[in-house]
Amino acid sequence: MQRLARVVVEADGGSRGNPGPAGYGAVVLDPATGETLAERAESIGVATNNVAEYRGLIAGLRAARELAADARVLVRMDSKLVVEQMSGRWKIKHPDMKPLAAEAAKILPRAQVTYEWIPREQNKHADRLANEAMDAGKRGERWEPSGSTAVFDRGAARALVTPPPSGPVGDATAGAAAVRAALASGAGTRARAAAEPARADTLFADEEADAGGYAGTAPASGTSGTAAAATAAAAGTAAPGWGPDMGAPATFVLLRHGETALTPQKRFSGSGGSDPELSPAGRRQAAAVAGSLAARGTVQAVVSSPLRRCRETAQAVADRLGLTVTVEEGLREVDFGAWEGLTFAEVRERFPDDLQAWLDSPRAAPTGGGESFAAATRRISATRDRLLAAHAGRTTLLVTHVTPVKILVRLALGAPPESLFRMELSAASVSEVAYYADGNASVRLLNDTSHLR
Repeated sequence: MQRLARVVVEADGGSRGNPGPAGYGAVVLDPATGETLAERAESIGVATNNVAEYRGLIAGLRAARELAADARVLVRMDSKLVVEQMSGRWKIKHPDMKPLAAEAAKILPRAQVTYEWIPREQNKHADRLANEAMDAGKRGERWEPSGSTAVFDRGAARALVTPPPSGPVGDATAGAAAVRAALASGAGTRARAAAEPARADTLFADEEADAGGYAGTAPASGTSGTAAAATAAAAGTAAPGWGPDMGAPATFVLLRHGETALTPQKRFSGSGGSDPELSPAGRRQAAAVAGSLAARGTVQAVVSSPLRRCRETAQAVADRLGLTVTVEEGLREVDFGAWEGLTFAEVRERFPDDLQAWLDSPRAAPTGGGESFAAATRRISATRDRLLAAHAGRTTLLVTHVTPVKILVRLALGAPPESLFRMELSAASVSEVAYYADGNASVRLLNDTSHLR
């Protein structure tokens, strides 16, 4: 098993009577992919809600320790009491809570665990497990995992709910009809997946660049979103969005390169292919976006993927702005392996099983040694952190590809991996993300092509 540097634990407990028949549920997730790594649930007889919630926490922490004893753990619960008590902000007065809190605190070193409160609707997985355990206890049975979410069929859910739009990851296009046809053999039997979308809470970043918040200047280890709020509260400061001015953010203007000959043909074009140059249309697009950014007058530095189509686009902008281009290897496109230069339909015909696996899981790589989305996310997260450290408080143009732009936007939004298939990015389109000193990020615009009209 691959070493996990970060895991997310979501836990809950309930009592039908308070006190009454009670049970708990806990789930351990991989924050890079949203994959369910472990589930725990148990009926515990007559108890209060708070006791059940603590028991869920204990079960979740133990499961995390079994999976990755050295991993940093983010605990997410909808119990304000447990979160505040375990974070050390509220005193533990109730005699039933003290031994449970002490037991939870001993499972992993305190510095290894962070607690975050979430609304109940965001804790549905653990809540469902707790209810399943209570139902099993009522029947006089032990809870057994159903397996319904242990392996989530993302591809089937996409086909049944919202197929990928016409702008795919890479330079290829997977239309709705194509995806439905590709998944037709199994989507019907996996329809239940559509009812409960996978979770992928991307709230971490560190030296291994797990897919999450950036290594900003406020939370030392790079929490983001509501995790940053928990960090701020633990430090006695105001939560993000309600505190003092954080100063000028580091802003990334994300520019997808102009068209190549492969772009209108909807072919996979990554870092392992022919490295095409801009087409005449692509050069016109680069000139148009250069004029638009010059009129804006905010870009202070230009950084480009090493691939030719990006360097040519970046140079057109830099020449107009009077800047130089810095090449950043980490901004390259995903390597699509044996799929390079093929259309989606051609890949579906030649490598149907590999394509299905790729649609189903961000850990799956394209045929022939390509790069998975999970691996790309780690790479791009690390690149983001390096560039933020180098360009703090500045506006920097990153000229890159579809996948890096989508991943940066996804991480800023805290969106799940399957959102990569639901963003449209046109050639020479501009998106923008601002990163603040408290570890938060905001997406200011996405897929702007007004300069091309």
